Amino acid sequence: MPVSAALERDVAIAGPLGGLALSSVRAASPMMVVRSLRWYRDLARLGLHLPLFIVHDIGLLYAAPREQLELGPRPGLEALLARMPRALELAAAYRGVVAEIAESEASTRARTMRLSDDLVVVVLARVLGSLVQRLSVRAPYAATIPFDPEMVRDLEPQLPQLFASVPRAFEIAVLDALSRARLHVLTLADALDLDTLRLLGMLGPESTAAGALAHVDLLAALSSPAANDIVNFSLELLPSILETHRTKATGTHAVHGYAGIGTKGSLDSMVLTELAWDSEEFSRRLMENELLFYTREQAPDEARRLHYLLIDASASMRGDRQVFARGLAIALAKKLQLAGEEVWLRFFDSRLYDVQRARQGQLPVAYLLGFKGERGRNPARVFAQLATEIALLRARDQRDPVIHLITHAALHVPRPLVAEVRRQAHLFGVFILPSGGALDLEYLDLLEGHAVVDHATLQQKSARAAAATKIVDDAARRTDDHRKSVAPPAPASLRAPPLSSR
Repeated sequence: MPVSAALERDVAIAGPLGGLALSSVRAASPMMVVRSLRWYRDLARLGLHLPLFIVHDIGLLYAAPREQLELGPRPGLEALLARMPRALELAAAYRGVVAEIAESEASTRARTMRLSDDLVVVVLARVLGSLVQRLSVRAPYAATIPFDPEMVRDLEPQLPQLFASVPRAFEIAVLDALSRARLHVLTLADALDLDTLRLLGMLGPESTAAGALAHVDLLAALSSPAANDIVNFSLELLPSILETHRTKATGTHAVHGYAGIGTKGSLDSMVLTELAWDSEEFSRRLMENELLFYTREQAPDEARRLHYLLIDASASMRGDRQVFARGLAIALAKKLQLAGEEVWLRFFDSRLYDVQRARQGQLPVAYLLGFKGERGRNPARVFAQLATEIALLRARDQRDPVIHLITHAALHVPRPLVAEVRRQAHLFGVFILPSGGALDLEYLDLLEGHAVVDHATLQQKSARAAAATKIVDDAARRTDDHRKSVAPPAPASLRAPPLSSR
């Protein structure tokens, strides 16, 4: 498809695409350019407007297998840059930076993780974000290029014309800034927290918020000094958690395999031995709903309980206590999700922060890793607000709330407030003791159950993981016991008829 005059006149299209003439990474599939368009636009929404060719090249080094990439200058580049001062020198320096990032351990490991687009955007923001602050030239075009595969088809022969259609002072200025910040960019590229990327990849997309807000949470998680300790603790717990199988139920729809026997179903799923009954008995069993049918797997009914994880984020939870609390919250939330329960998460210090809903098997892990509470400590106010909100929740939702409180051992709350919350919801507590401290709270008898984690346990890696695993297993066992206690009774007639009854 030849370049049209309209395309050349549209600076927001010709600007980014023409800049790809400076690219030094080519993917086996030209359609990878479309993926880089999303990275380019998402970075601009974060306030990082960089040339498309840099986003394309560095992004592919973290997102695509090395064998699918070819590094080197595009043909005819020297002729395009011949009239631009220092352009050839800057382009050569840029290729050197790309080659070093391509050979770094961080990009090599990241390529094996199959990073989602959101994670690639955050990696690019982390590695290249400082370049924007060094620029004195603004982009002459907006980052509004559409996601159109047809637009990038047969793009290679059109690059010289597109490149020449727009002034390239912006691209040259970014290359100059990159050459001056070379060591800084390479250091950021090598210092990427790959454990955090691995955890986020294990638990699936983190887009509980739309667009740029999700990227802000992810970027905060990658930038937080304390996040790495939480990630490492979570990675200790998750292998056993992820072995949990989601609770199944039986239905009559023709999906998945047979799961059991019931008294409802279609003719083709009827147990064949039912045909052994004589016609009168068969008719009676049909009218009284006693015929047996094979049932198939289906998703369970909506969870009957709502699990509410309340996590202390006050200053008393810094250090090891914060690592344990947030790592435990991630593991517990995932365990409950795999059991088919709905989970809400919420931080508090002197107030309750917004609810983060874990939907469709996805956890807001980036939010949990990067959240900072800086509003002091006021347990009475928190529980008063919690009691009000639980009452409103019960008025519009028939599910039973189960509150899992993860906090410091010195959470002194007036007993009447705890009693009010306990009247409306199940309440369990996890209390983390300070060094040399003891648990002395007047409302402990109001809780349905609680666990205590002392300072010595936090200091030992194996003991810390064992304590967290026991808390998670106890919560899962209580959930399983509740499901069994409210499960409907089995059908009255599940006996197979004798084969000789014809």
